[in-house]
Amino acid sequence: MGRSIIKGISFLYNEEIGYLEIIEEKDGISEISFLGKIDIEERKKLYNISTESPLTKKCCEQLEEYFSGKRKEFNIKLDVIGTEFQKECWNSLLKIPYGETISYSDEAKIIGKDKAVRAVGSANGKNSIPIIIPCHRVVSKDGSLGGYSGGEGGNKGIEIKKYLLELEKNFK
Repeated sequence: MGRSIIKGISFLYNEEIGYLEIIEEKDGISEISFLGKIDIEERKKLYNISTESPLTKKCCEQLEEYFSGKRKEFNIKLDVIGTEFQKECWNSLLKIPYGETISYSDEAKIIGKDKAVRAVGSANGKNSIPIIIPCHRVVSKDGSLGGYSGGEGGNKGIEIKKYLLELEKNFK
């Protein structure tokens, strides 16, 4: 899958998570990455573009509203890149209400593939637009958090997932 030219890039700082990188490609926001607490000027040098687009700015504003508890649903044009199965999984995530969680097996049932629990978990792990496509709302059947691909490796992803779930619980 070839990636297109980046139309805009924004960086947003969150006290708990560190920097988020928001990228707009062909048809909308295609990526939100958790960068942690890094040297943002060094990061900006990786790209041939450093300008925000109206859409990456709007996405930053909506994410800030989300972090402050003022926004529970996003209204952002997305450019979702993945297989049909992944897109099916990610679409089901968009239906999980703010502040609620479901299990991986619930998600597999929702998409009509009861036995595909591991594949669902794997698809969620490849979601490149976290928070807006809320894969953090999927937990293990026993209530434990399961995995989360965010962060710079280690347990950072689980810490971010825990933070997002607690944030939503507090503002529900």
